[in-house]
Amino acid sequence: MRFFVLGDVSVDLLFFVERIPEPGEELPARRALMKPGGAGGTLAAQLASLGHRVFLAGRVGQDPFADLALSRVREVGVDLRYLQEDPEHTTSSVLILVVPGGERSMVSAEGASRHLDPALFKPRFLDQADAVVLSAYALVGGPSRSYAAEVLEAARRREMPVFADLGTGAVRAAGRELLKHLRGVSWLLMNQAELLALTGAVSLSEGVARLREEGFRHLAIKVGAMGSILVTPEGEELLEPYPVEDIVDSTGAGDAYTAAFAHAILSGRSPLEAGRLANLAGALAATGLGAQGRLLRLEDLEVKAR
Repeated sequence: MRFFVLGDVSVDLLFFVERIPEPGEELPARRALMKPGGAGGTLAAQLASLGHRVFLAGRVGQDPFADLALSRVREVGVDLRYLQEDPEHTTSSVLILVVPGGERSMVSAEGASRHLDPALFKPRFLDQADAVVLSAYALVGGPSRSYAAEVLEAARRREMPVFADLGTGAVRAAGRELLKHLRGVSWLLMNQAELLALTGAVSLSEGVARLREEGFRHLAIKVGAMGSILVTPEGEELLEPYPVEDIVDSTGAGDAYTAAFAHAILSGRSPLEAGRLANLAGALAATGLGAQGRLLRLEDLEVKAR
């Protein structure tokens, strides 16, 4: 299959600490790493690692961070013909504080990612793709929002499947404005906190009901240790998590979930099968360091499918 992926390409600065420091406090890090990241880059790398042809639309600076940010997508053969270089803004970066157990807090510097030039997008770019996978960070603001809106409109005209992945930062920055752009997407994927923040609900059921009222009929909701919830016009089902050992870093686990889900749906799997494989993918991704530290292989998901 062929995917057009739109989203941030960044460098992740990971600091592994015992706890999140208090204001004014300095803590020693047990370890510090620089890794390629960004939702767009990670989605593209995961899909390419699963054997798909992937076109990545993103923007990086003309700086040393760009080479690191693109190192994994280049390694797995992502097509970068739609990647833009920014002569003024630096490559996006994210400071990530990781505590024992893999949970994390983040500080982001948007950089070049928000300046994706919509004048350089042509609807014909989608002629060679079977589906669009979009990170909602592209809709937060700046020129990239216009670029993303044009991609979504071109996909709608072609009746292409669109998988839209929310993000905590995107929901906090753009809120319900995201829904205006994302109406009509094939699947809306998010975690529990994003669902509640986006809808203003106090419970999962209330949040799902509000999105249904907005016209969203196909949802995949990641609910942490409980697994994920699949919502379709036929009903809702909780899918148990896939237990794995040696979880070290949850950075990028949600992107792995989305990539595996899109892979499974386009491969002809049912939504429930896709959700189960996505649970497995998210868990496996958390066993590697960095968002792209543990890329999925087709055999990883075939084992679960049997």
